[in-house]
Amino acid sequence: MSRRRALVTFAQGASIGTLVGLACGAASALFLVLLERATSTREAHGALVYALPVAGLAMGLVLDRYGAKVAAGTNLVIDTIHDGGPRIPLRMAPIALLGTVATHLFGGSAGREGTAVQVGASIADEIAHRLRVAPPLRAHLLAAGVAGGFGAVFGTPVAGAVFGLEFVVLGRLQYGALFPALVASFVGDLVTRALGVDHLAYPTVAALPFTLPTAARWCAFAVGIALAARLFVDLTHAVRRGSTRWLPRASLRLAAGGLLVVAMTLALGTSDYLGLGLPGILHAFTSADGGWTAAAWKLLFTVVTVGVGFIGGEVTPLFFVGATLGSALASALGLPIALGAAVGLAAAFGGAANTPLAVSILAVELFGGAVLPHVAFVSVLVYLLTGHRSVYGAQRVVHTKGGVRLPAPRAMHDFGDRRGHARAPDGINRPPAPGDDDAPSSR
Repeated sequence: MSRRRALVTFAQGASIGTLVGLACGAASALFLVLLERATSTREAHGALVYALPVAGLAMGLVLDRYGAKVAAGTNLVIDTIHDGGPRIPLRMAPIALLGTVATHLFGGSAGREGTAVQVGASIADEIAHRLRVAPPLRAHLLAAGVAGGFGAVFGTPVAGAVFGLEFVVLGRLQYGALFPALVASFVGDLVTRALGVDHLAYPTVAALPFTLPTAARWCAFAVGIALAARLFVDLTHAVRRGSTRWLPRASLRLAAGGLLVVAMTLALGTSDYLGLGLPGILHAFTSADGGWTAAAWKLLFTVVTVGVGFIGGEVTPLFFVGATLGSALASALGLPIALGAAVGLAAAFGGAANTPLAVSILAVELFGGAVLPHVAFVSVLVYLLTGHRSVYGAQRVVHTKGGVRLPAPRAMHDFGDRRGHARAPDGINRPPAPGDDDAPSSR
């Protein structure tokens, strides 16, 4: 590459990254402030959870009327980055933002990364449309939007940049988008902090030598986390398919899901599994008590909330599941509880989203350098053990986890079930597509 071409590429990456980062940072700051107020309001008025079915009905009516594309959420973002196609509707940003706030206000168990990704991508695509950029640059802008939203919401700019490249395609990173994604993620994080938004402070974990006996314990640990990640993904997709089949209208589906969340809350007599669950995550770093049951219940609450279609993400609930289960596993295996919670938090999400690099970096940004090499070792093991499944059904596969290169990228939801039939996005079995016989089965 000539010096002039290199300078043009640098200037282009810096300018689009900065532009997207500014917009994502401002939107993320607004989102985090509203989310914090919604959470504190719900905690102060616990009876708000009883209105979750009504909130679900209203949210479903909005999606039925205005949000057919928006309801596809992060999968729409992945499809657009990979295949191009129509512009992501700008209305995705306010619907995703306000919808997530409403989910948390009334007690739905969901996260915030889905909102960050969708808001960032819709803003970036609007910028791409206004600037009339070429398709390759549009894809870079979208990756920057994902990175800017993720990095700003979690306060992890390096992980945000890598996530923006890693979550779209399994087996390949688009390094051409790395620089604008990195710029957007850092700018977004700086803007969010400059606007006075503080992120949750996680404890710094103590160092532990990585020895052969320690590695053996981590292998057993990874099996437990991988089983939880597999269960989370499979149950979420099963609930989504089943609820969509029986209740095609989003309004009725979300109302029914809200009723089930209320019923579970009343049966347990606690609100610990509503919303993000940040107190439960922090508790896992100091105590393993109740970790097994806490992980199971949070998983179930989130599967119902996200599976029926409430707006929100999966990351923070997966943090909860991974941290509480990791704390319990660490206690049983003779590993430090805080380190187990940190590694479990990252690895559970990395396994469910097929992003082991991003979550390893995220763990370092959240918990300090002492978490390495443990988190990288476990995250890769969990990534392999979860098989070809993902919370993002549209995620493409270029190389299988066994190292086989596919003739053409395939969406994750096209991988077959145990009977050899490919599964369409709506969960209906169809005849195998050409080349299916060579593809691994995950369900």
